[in-house]
Amino acid sequence: MNRSAHIASLGQAAVFMVALALVSAGCAHDRGTGSHDDPHATHDHAKHGEHTGHHAHHHRFEDAEKWAARFEDPARDAWQRPNAVLERLTLRDDTRVADIGSGTGYFAVRLARWLPEGFVYGIDVEPDMVRYLNERAAKEGLTNLESRLGKPHDPKIPEPVHLVLVVNTYHHMQERTRYFERVAEKLAPGGRVVIVDFKPGELEVGPPPEMKIPTGQIIEELEAAGYELNMDDRELLPYQDLLVFVRPPE
Repeated sequence: MNRSAHIASLGQAAVFMVALALVSAGCAHDRGTGSHDDPHATHDHAKHGEHTGHHAHHHRFEDAEKWAARFEDPARDAWQRPNAVLERLTLRDDTRVADIGSGTGYFAVRLARWLPEGFVYGIDVEPDMVRYLNERAAKEGLTNLESRLGKPHDPKIPEPVHLVLVVNTYHHMQERTRYFERVAEKLAPGGRVVIVDFKPGELEVGPPPEMKIPTGQIIEELEAAGYELNMDDRELLPYQDLLVFVRPPE
Protein backbone atom coordinates (compact mmCIF):
# COMPACT_ATOMS: atom_id res chain seq x y z
CA MET A 1 0.00 0.00 0.00
CA ASN A 2 1.46 3.40 -0.91
CA ARG A 3 1.62 6.37 1.41
CA SER A 4 -1.47 8.05 -0.02
CA ALA A 5 -3.46 4.89 0.56
CA HIS A 6 -2.25 4.75 4.16
CA ILE A 7 -3.56 8.24 4.77
CA ALA A 8 -6.76 7.71 2.81
CA SER A 9 -7.52 4.77 5.07
CA LEU A 10 -7.99 7.21 7.93
CA GLY A 11 -11.26 8.33 6.33
CA GLN A 12 -12.87 11.04 8.39
CA ALA A 13 -10.24 10.81 11.12
CA ALA A 14 -11.02 12.81 14.21
CA VAL A 15 -9.36 16.20 14.32
CA PHE A 16 -8.41 17.23 17.74
CA MET A 17 -7.80 20.85 18.62
CA VAL A 18 -6.41 20.85 22.14
CA ALA A 19 -4.48 23.79 23.65
CA LEU A 20 -1.73 24.13 26.20
CA ALA A 21 -2.20 24.28 29.96
CA LEU A 22 0.00 26.72 31.86
CA VAL A 23 3.11 25.74 33.78
CA SER A 24 2.46 28.78 35.94
CA ALA A 25 -0.62 30.96 35.99
CA GLY A 26 -0.81 34.12 33.97
CA CYS A 27 1.18 34.32 30.77
CA ALA A 28 0.44 31.98 27.87
CA HIS A 29 4.13 31.84 27.01
CA ASP A 30 4.97 30.40 30.42
CA ARG A 31 3.86 27.04 29.10
CA GLY A 32 6.68 25.31 27.31
CA THR A 33 5.78 22.82 24.62
CA GLY A 34 2.19 21.71 24.51
CA SER A 35 -0.27 20.44 21.95
CA HIS A 36 -0.26 21.52 18.33
CA ASP A 37 -3.95 20.54 18.25
CA ASP A 38 -4.69 24.16 19.00
CA PRO A 39 -8.09 25.72 19.76
CA HIS A 40 -6.64 29.01 18.53
CA ALA A 41 -7.65 27.59 15.17
CA THR A 42 -11.21 28.77 15.82
CA HIS A 43 -10.51 32.27 17.21
CA ASP A 44 -13.39 31.59 19.63
CA HIS A 45 -11.44 32.87 22.62
CA ALA A 46 -14.44 33.67 24.81
CA LYS A 47 -15.81 30.19 24.33
CA HIS A 48 -12.56 28.45 25.13
CA GLY A 49 -11.18 30.83 27.75
CA GLU A 50 -8.26 31.65 25.48
CA HIS A 51 -5.77 34.47 25.19
CA THR A 52 -6.63 38.12 25.41
CA GLY A 53 -3.50 39.97 24.46
CA HIS A 54 -0.34 38.30 25.76
CA HIS A 55 -1.97 37.03 28.93
CA ALA A 56 -4.58 34.36 29.27
CA HIS A 57 -6.81 32.34 31.48
CA HIS A 58 -6.39 28.68 30.55
CA HIS A 59 -8.25 25.53 31.32
CA ARG A 60 -6.28 22.48 32.35
CA PHE A 61 -6.56 19.86 29.65
CA GLU A 62 -6.62 16.87 31.94
CA ASP A 63 -9.73 15.28 30.45
CA ALA A 64 -8.39 14.42 27.02
CA GLU A 65 -11.52 12.54 25.95
CA LYS A 66 -13.67 15.57 26.63
CA TRP A 67 -11.42 17.89 24.65
CA ALA A 68 -10.94 15.40 21.83
CA ALA A 69 -14.69 15.08 21.41
CA ARG A 70 -15.20 18.82 21.58
CA PHE A 71 -12.55 19.67 19.06
CA GLU A 72 -13.18 16.91 16.50
CA ASP A 73 -13.68 18.74 13.27
CA PRO A 74 -12.76 17.22 9.90
CA ALA A 75 -12.97 20.74 8.46
CA ARG A 76 -9.44 21.28 9.81
CA ASP A 77 -8.07 19.06 7.06
CA ALA A 78 -9.05 21.65 4.45
CA TRP A 79 -6.60 24.24 5.80
CA GLN A 80 -4.10 22.10 7.70
CA ARG A 81 -3.58 19.88 4.62
CA PRO A 82 -1.76 17.12 6.52
CA ASN A 83 -1.25 14.92 3.47
CA ALA A 84 0.29 17.81 1.54
CA VAL A 85 2.62 18.59 4.44
CA LEU A 86 3.86 15.01 4.65
CA GLU A 87 4.28 14.76 0.90
CA ARG A 88 6.29 18.00 0.90
CA LEU A 89 8.70 16.49 3.43
CA THR A 90 9.49 13.42 1.24
CA LEU A 91 9.94 11.02 4.14
CA ARG A 92 11.50 7.59 3.83
CA ASP A 93 9.41 4.68 5.08
CA ASP A 94 11.88 4.05 7.94
CA THR A 95 12.01 7.64 9.22
CA ARG A 96 12.02 8.17 12.98
CA VAL A 97 10.00 11.23 13.99
CA ALA A 98 9.46 13.26 17.15
CA ASP A 99 6.16 15.13 16.95
CA ILE A 100 6.54 17.89 19.55
CA GLY A 101 3.22 19.12 20.86
CA SER A 102 1.50 15.96 19.63
CA GLY A 103 -1.65 16.38 21.73
CA THR A 104 -4.15 13.66 20.87
CA GLY A 105 -2.41 12.70 17.66
CA TYR A 106 -3.58 14.74 14.67
CA PHE A 107 -0.19 14.43 12.94
CA ALA A 108 1.33 11.63 15.02
CA VAL A 109 -1.28 9.08 13.97
CA ARG A 110 -0.97 10.05 10.32
CA LEU A 111 2.79 9.80 10.54
CA ALA A 112 2.61 6.33 12.08
CA ARG A 113 0.47 5.15 9.17
CA TRP A 114 2.63 7.01 6.64
CA LEU A 115 5.86 5.42 7.91
CA PRO A 116 5.21 1.66 8.13
CA GLU A 117 8.88 0.90 8.82
CA GLY A 118 9.56 4.01 10.90
CA PHE A 119 8.70 5.10 14.41
CA VAL A 120 6.89 8.13 15.81
CA TYR A 121 7.31 9.64 19.25
CA GLY A 122 4.52 11.96 20.32
CA ILE A 123 5.92 14.49 22.77
CA ASP A 124 3.64 16.54 25.01
CA VAL A 125 3.89 18.26 28.39
CA GLU A 126 0.31 17.38 29.40
CA PRO A 127 0.23 13.92 31.06
CA ASP A 128 -3.36 13.22 30.05
CA MET A 129 -2.55 13.93 26.40
CA VAL A 130 0.28 11.41 26.65
CA ARG A 131 -2.04 8.83 28.18
CA TYR A 132 -4.72 9.47 25.57
CA LEU A 133 -2.40 9.16 22.60
CA ASN A 134 -0.84 5.95 23.90
CA GLU A 135 -4.31 4.44 24.37
CA ARG A 136 -5.34 5.65 20.92
CA ALA A 137 -2.26 4.05 19.36
CA ALA A 138 -3.08 0.75 21.07
CA LYS A 139 -6.71 0.85 19.93
CA GLU A 140 -5.72 1.60 16.35
CA GLY A 141 -2.96 -1.01 16.27
CA LEU A 142 -0.18 1.50 15.73
CA THR A 143 2.78 -0.32 17.22
CA ASN A 144 5.16 2.26 15.76
CA LEU A 145 3.68 5.16 17.77
CA GLU A 146 4.49 5.99 21.38
CA SER A 147 3.71 9.15 23.33
CA ARG A 148 6.21 10.51 25.85
CA LEU A 149 5.99 13.21 28.49
CA GLY A 150 8.26 16.14 27.68
CA LYS A 151 9.31 19.11 29.76
CA PRO A 152 8.84 22.79 28.91
CA HIS A 153 12.59 23.20 28.40
CA ASP A 154 13.50 19.68 27.24
CA PRO A 155 11.54 17.48 24.81
CA LYS A 156 12.90 14.27 26.36
CA ILE A 157 13.19 12.56 22.96
CA PRO A 158 14.34 9.03 23.86
CA GLU A 159 16.60 8.32 20.86
CA PRO A 160 18.02 10.12 17.81
CA VAL A 161 15.35 10.93 15.23
CA HIS A 162 15.49 11.96 11.59
CA LEU A 163 12.70 14.51 11.79
CA VAL A 164 11.35 16.80 14.50
CA LEU A 165 7.92 18.20 13.68
CA VAL A 166 6.53 21.24 15.52
CA VAL A 167 3.05 22.27 14.34
CA ASN A 168 1.12 25.22 15.80
CA THR A 169 3.30 25.02 18.91
CA TYR A 170 6.32 27.28 18.33
CA HIS A 171 4.47 30.44 19.38
CA HIS A 172 3.74 28.87 22.78
CA MET A 173 7.36 28.09 23.58
CA GLN A 174 9.64 29.97 25.94
CA GLU A 175 13.45 30.08 25.71
CA ARG A 176 13.14 28.68 22.20
CA THR A 177 16.80 28.90 21.19
CA ARG A 178 17.90 26.88 24.21
CA TYR A 179 15.06 24.43 23.65
CA PHE A 180 16.17 23.72 20.09
CA GLU A 181 19.76 23.35 21.21
CA ARG A 182 18.44 20.47 23.31
CA VAL A 183 16.48 19.15 20.34
CA ALA A 184 19.75 19.04 18.36
CA GLU A 185 21.17 16.59 20.88
CA LYS A 186 18.58 14.04 19.69
CA LEU A 187 18.75 14.80 15.98
CA ALA A 188 20.33 12.09 13.83
CA PRO A 189 23.03 13.15 11.34
CA GLY A 190 21.30 14.86 8.42
CA GLY A 191 18.11 15.23 10.47
CA ARG A 192 15.63 18.06 10.01
CA VAL A 193 13.50 20.29 12.20
CA VAL A 194 10.17 21.33 10.68
CA ILE A 195 8.30 24.33 12.04
CA VAL A 196 4.72 24.90 10.89
CA ASP A 197 3.25 27.98 12.49
CA PHE A 198 0.77 30.72 11.73
CA LYS A 199 1.34 33.54 9.27
CA PRO A 200 1.40 37.11 10.61
CA GLY A 201 -1.64 39.32 10.73
CA GLU A 202 -5.31 38.83 11.47
CA LEU A 203 -6.63 35.62 9.91
CA GLU A 204 -9.85 33.65 10.30
CA VAL A 205 -7.79 30.70 11.55
CA GLY A 206 -5.05 30.89 14.16
CA PRO A 207 -4.20 32.88 17.29
CA PRO A 208 -4.56 36.66 17.50
CA PRO A 209 -1.74 38.60 15.80
CA GLU A 210 -0.04 39.55 19.05
CA MET A 211 0.47 35.87 19.91
CA LYS A 212 2.31 35.07 16.70
CA ILE A 213 6.07 34.87 16.20
CA PRO A 214 7.20 36.60 12.96
CA THR A 215 8.65 34.17 10.45
CA GLY A 216 11.91 36.10 10.30
CA GLN A 217 12.24 35.82 14.08
CA ILE A 218 11.71 32.05 13.93
CA ILE A 219 14.53 31.80 11.40
CA GLU A 220 16.83 33.98 13.53
CA GLU A 221 16.12 31.93 16.67
CA LEU A 222 16.80 28.61 14.96
CA GLU A 223 19.99 29.99 13.41
CA ALA A 224 21.07 31.10 16.90
CA ALA A 225 20.53 27.49 18.01
CA GLY A 226 22.93 26.30 15.30
CA TYR A 227 20.55 25.43 12.45
CA GLU A 228 20.43 26.50 8.81
CA LEU A 229 17.26 27.17 6.87
CA ASN A 230 16.80 24.41 4.30
CA MET A 231 13.26 25.10 3.03
CA ASP A 232 11.01 28.13 3.27
CA ASP A 233 7.53 27.37 1.92
CA ARG A 234 4.95 30.07 2.53
CA GLU A 235 2.56 28.99 -0.20
CA LEU A 236 1.65 25.39 0.66
CA LEU A 237 -0.73 26.23 3.51
CA PRO A 238 -3.26 29.07 3.60
CA TYR A 239 -2.72 30.12 7.22
CA GLN A 240 0.72 28.76 8.10
CA ASP A 241 4.31 28.90 6.92
CA LEU A 242 6.40 25.73 6.63
CA LEU A 243 10.08 26.07 7.53
CA VAL A 244 12.64 23.27 7.44
CA PHE A 245 15.98 23.53 9.22
CA VAL A 246 19.10 21.34 9.25
CA ARG A 247 22.22 21.27 11.37
CA PRO A 248 25.38 21.84 9.33
CA PRO A 249 28.06 19.16 9.69
CA GLU A 250 30.62 19.94 12.37
